[in-house]
Amino acid sequence: MVEIEIGVLRRQCLDRRIGERDVLVSEIEAWQRQRNASGARIKWRFTTEKARTKLARVYPDVAKESNHCDAD
Repeated sequence: MVEIEIGVLRRQCLDRRIGERDVLVSEIEAWQRQRNASGARIKWRFTTEKARTKLARVYPDVAKESNHCDAD
């Protein structure tokens, strides 16, 4: 989710050079207020189970692993 929001921030707010730190902070705060007020949502394309199946090596099922450790 963070990567998605950073991408949106970059496209909507940081699409230009901002030379002053104070201006940058002000721009980001304004963007953040607007983004939060709009209630932006992420529409996930697959379920947690599908993600676990597809990305099993990267995101192992913690519940199964903790049960496996309890058996030892």
